[in-house]
Amino acid sequence: MPMEIIKFFIYAIWIVMISKYILVKALRKLAENLKLNPRTIGNIAGFATSIPELLTVTVSSFKGLIGTSLYNIISSNVINFIQYTVSLIINKNYKVIKNKGIIIQNILVMITIIFPMILLKLENILNRMIAFTLIVMYFVFNWISKKVHERYLSNEDIKSEEREKKQEVKERYNNKQSFIYVGYILIAGILLYFIGNALGNVLKNLSEIFGIAEWILGVLLGMITSIPELVTFFEAQNHYKKEEDKNLLGVIETTNNLLASNMLNLFIIQAIGIIIYMMVI
Repeated sequence: MPMEIIKFFIYAIWIVMISKYILVKALRKLAENLKLNPRTIGNIAGFATSIPELLTVTVSSFKGLIGTSLYNIISSNVINFIQYTVSLIINKNYKVIKNKGIIIQNILVMITIIFPMILLKLENILNRMIAFTLIVMYFVFNWISKKVHERYLSNEDIKSEEREKKQEVKERYNNKQSFIYVGYILIAGILLYFIGNALGNVLKNLSEIFGIAEWILGVLLGMITSIPELVTFFEAQNHYKKEEDKNLLGVIETTNNLLASNMLNLFIIQAIGIIIYMMVI
């Protein structure tokens, strides 16, 4: 058993390290190279930082551990919000969340935390209707977030674009660099695939052979797979440190990172987990 636990942490840490130092950084550099606005960069970071959850939930479901996958999502989304709050406090950006657009987005975040807890109370979550509902909710939330941004936060994107134009001489679009970043992303994806398979075998052994409860495995995975979000939350706010509008732009990016990550975790990744579990069982 000690060896299986050691393997669990080794594989999980590898997933986090690859996500943090290769996948997340390459995606951010690609986004910056393409001159994307803070909201779009935040969304891309949210997708990138959800890769570990996608792997662990998919693998857990293939191994028949649907409980582990659900607790993984719940703990990841809760921890993401805690890390988001801590990052705002440490960077002294907590006053910025009074912006109405940020408030509405945080309400959506809270729903992504409460809703999976409701799923736990349902007697039968393993059906196509639940999976379909989750996917539909993703598009509804994404539409709401887009409209909120257009109404309350779009002016900040214009400021961001004007700032980029002033720096155009120093930071021009580089097609070659973009291909390099895409290459890094593909390499990270391949590495994560193989490590994810190895982690799945360890999860099955811990659950079936050693009798460790699925909720414990899920919470542990949630804690580990939330580390990339912590990195990007601080990175986003530090990125605008020298700008006059750093507070709001950094929080816009961080909030969109949080919301995109939580939405993807619950509505897409959990739906995929349910579908895979139904197919396997």
